[in-house]
Amino acid sequence: MSHNLKVVTVTLNPALDLTGSLNELVKGTVNLLDSGSLHPAGKGINVAKVLSELGAQVTVTGLLGIDNQQAFVQLFDSLNVSDRFVRVEGATRINVKIVEKSGQVSDLNFPGVTVTEQQLQQFEMTLAELAQSHEIFVIAGSLPQGLDPARCAKWIEKLQKAGKKVFFDSSNGALIAGVAANPYLIKPNDQELSVLTDQKLTNSNEIKKAAQKLQQQGCENVVISLGEEGALWFDQAGWIQSQPPKMSVVSTVGAGDSLVAGLCWGELKQWHKSQTLAFATALSALAVSQIGVGVAEIEQVLTVQKQVQINAQDNDS
Repeated sequence: MSHNLKVVTVTLNPALDLTGSLNELVKGTVNLLDSGSLHPAGKGINVAKVLSELGAQVTVTGLLGIDNQQAFVQLFDSLNVSDRFVRVEGATRINVKIVEKSGQVSDLNFPGVTVTEQQLQQFEMTLAELAQSHEIFVIAGSLPQGLDPARCAKWIEKLQKAGKKVFFDSSNGALIAGVAANPYLIKPNDQELSVLTDQKLTNSNEIKKAAQKLQQQGCENVVISLGEEGALWFDQAGWIQSQPPKMSVVSTVGAGDSLVAGLCWGELKQWHKSQTLAFATALSALAVSQIGVGVAEIEQVLTVQKQVQINAQDNDS
């Protein structure tokens, strides 16, 4: 049976990522970087890149600064994704990521463009139009200035009410507002989970309790990313947890986006949960062993997937 592999990724605050590597970052001095690259990014765009390379039919949308859109347009062309971004005045922000030898990453994230009411309405029309022909939406990343988290939450609610499946991955106020709209799947890390449940989480038991609480409040799938410890996935049937093999860490940039892409791909392919989580965990584990985001070799992913351990628990036990 051929599945519908169409998906929309929404990036409301894209960025050009300026990534540089050095041995160790010393504050307050001149740091010379060993290497650097500038490439289009933003969570939804990263997810789109991975999904497209896996074989999904991806449409990208969101709000994109017109002054420096060239690199984005080239990327969309090379990935063969459909570009439905609403263009806004000004330049898309540049985010600086400094990667140290130890694998530690320091992010300097600038504010994005400020969007107007007219541009937001134009985006809403685009979203409504795409909802006529798509079932799965990934809304990922931060919000630009001028976009209220409550409004973003309304979009999630509207899509979910129309029977769509929204995968939502954000942070801070946008995350709190969006989660209240009960998206189909959310992927907080342990820090974001403690913000969402307003409690300090010190051990895996507390993390599980907090995730379960969110799931019971109405988010059908709560996936907690735990870095090298893998991921924990709660739904109404209980939880499953993945443990990836040990990887040599080059950069953690894009690992979370790769996890979301893998979860989304499993949904598109209608895989069983444990297969989806093993695959998504493998994608994420491979992402830390490279600079940038993407699936170079599907064989590599499948090899790592075989080494991912899955533990499950039913609610009865």
